[in-house]
Amino acid sequence: MSRIGKKPVELPSGVEAKVSGQTVEVKGPKGTRSFKATDDVTLTVEDGAVSVTPRGKSKRARQQWGMARTQVANLVQGVTTGFRKELEINGVGYRAQMQGNVLKLALGYSHDVNFEVPEGVTVTAPKQTEIIVEGIDQQLVGQVAANIREWRKPEPYKGKGIKYKDEYIFRKEGKKK
Repeated sequence: MSRIGKKPVELPSGVEAKVSGQTVEVKGPKGTRSFKATDDVTLTVEDGAVSVTPRGKSKRARQQWGMARTQVANLVQGVTTGFRKELEINGVGYRAQMQGNVLKLALGYSHDVNFEVPEGVTVTAPKQTEIIVEGIDQQLVGQVAANIREWRKPEPYKGKGIKYKDEYIFRKEGKKK
């Protein structure tokens, strides 16, 4: 039995869900998101909650049960509070600033990196060494943050680069004389 799948997804006030076939559509204050579940699970809306039940006892149905429930919970969280990733920039001369829809990064290269912000995500740089990525789609927010981090990953000797705010960089000792 799936411990995650058993629990129905509660819909907070101001959020409504509609199920048509295998597709669930969630509307909230921040927007609308939808998810299409596989044929291994059944989606129902009852008493202000979305519940997911498996069809049959096959291994695949049990796997999809917990995954579908988590996807629906992510839709509800996305349209109510949204998702957020915070990045920190460490290094002398490394900085970031927003210019319209383009994030300009100075990361020690011979040129500035211009990162186009995709549709559906908001990127802000409140400080020169801080980047905040926000949106209602968890996958898109995480992918954009990973793409920004990819330009200069943190290195283990001095810790220079772009890292997630809660990330721990395993530091190494340099050469000795």
